[in-house]
Amino acid sequence: MILVGLGANLRAGGQSISSLATCQVALLRLAQRGVTLRRRSGWYVSAPVPSSSQDWYINAVVALDTRLTPALLLKELLSVESCFGRVRSGRWGARTLDLDLLAYGQVVCDGNSPDELILPHPRILERAFVVQPMAEIAPAWSHPVNGRSIKGQVAVLRRQQRLLALSPGTLEIAGKICNNT
Repeated sequence: MILVGLGANLRAGGQSISSLATCQVALLRLAQRGVTLRRRSGWYVSAPVPSSSQDWYINAVVALDTRLTPALLLKELLSVESCFGRVRSGRWGARTLDLDLLAYGQVVCDGNSPDELILPHPRILERAFVVQPMAEIAPAWSHPVNGRSIKGQVAVLRRQQRLLALSPGTLEIAGKICNNT
């Protein structure tokens, strides 16, 4: 199972597109690039990690199918991010769109060379905004290196990080919370 995390907390398109809409349109863009969406978690609103004065984030996790290799999929994810004005100016900064390749089946890459990605994502089990939505769509997933289960992390992180699940009726409100409108 290929898992990708989506997140955003800045408006894209010259302040005209909300973070939620950006994430939704990004999924459509991926579908045009050889990627098939299999499942999407619910939408969540999360406080920035590490804690800061940034706006809260919209987050979800999707399960995908593709014939692209992990490296080519990452290249496509970065390309879609740039379509929405993503500028990589520093770690943990606010962003118009963040697409993280979380896991690519049981593939393990340790990032030994500068050009090699790290799989599974090095912080996959440290973020409630990844773990909770991932548990929705891949409840049996466990880390291929350390064996830790996604379900086991949900309870641990729920006590440590602020995360709100959204219902269809709260999506518009979430867009306003995340974008200070």
